[in-house]
Amino acid sequence: MSQFELETAVTQLEENLWRGELHQGWRVGTVPNGGYVLAVAGRVLREALPHKDPLTVNAFYMAPTALGAIDCKVEVLRMGRNTSHAEVKMFQDGELKVHVTAAYTELEKLQGENWSRDPRPEYAPWDECEAKGDNPVEFRERVELRFAEGGELFSKGEPNGSGEFKGWAQHRDGTAPDLISLLMFADAFPPPVFTLFGTVGWVPTMELSVQLRAHPAPGPLQVHIYSRHLTHGIVEEDGEYWDSTGTLVAISRQSAKLRI
Repeated sequence: MSQFELETAVTQLEENLWRGELHQGWRVGTVPNGGYVLAVAGRVLREALPHKDPLTVNAFYMAPTALGAIDCKVEVLRMGRNTSHAEVKMFQDGELKVHVTAAYTELEKLQGENWSRDPRPEYAPWDECEAKGDNPVEFRERVELRFAEGGELFSKGEPNGSGEFKGWAQHRDGTAPDLISLLMFADAFPPPVFTLFGTVGWVPTMELSVQLRAHPAPGPLQVHIYSRHLTHGIVEEDGEYWDSTGTLVAISRQSAKLRI
């Protein structure tokens, strides 16, 4: 098992109850990364449901999580022929920390038309991008980010005012991405609002939604994450993720608070 698999592993305790463990190495400050926590919930749902592929997963972060055991209570909402729906409530010390709802399917069996309004962006490949960023952040022990645009913020301390980052992401140990890890990668990049105000304050996630479109091929993920509106301290973050073959494998959106 890879480090990511080991550190998102869950154990079934009862019919609808699983327990995971939030490990050191995935924190931003003192709090485990929200995408990492979501991946633990995704692992629980994979075990609980007959369909094994997340199609869309949504999380509300009610309170900060901490290192240690996290109990995951599952309620199956509907089991259909092609799709299963369920929710997971994640508790620590009896307190509800994260509420997840999801639809699971079998992505390889999906059929239908394809269309995209916006082509995949082109920018410098992984090998030509420098590994810049918040290296002191513990999360970077597990995930390697490389910036094609926006990274000058971390090397020179200069916000470019764009409201976006473009770059690449992969597991630090080189493990190939999979569907469950896409839930984590959807929250891996710094908040795009940093390109407006610099790395000041705190930008906690309130809600995160991830849509999965295909099983990713091995290799770094190409990432474009951007914000368009900041209103009274509330900002959205939209993300698009392509695998090494150029296939769009995930789309994300989250709501966050900018606290300066």
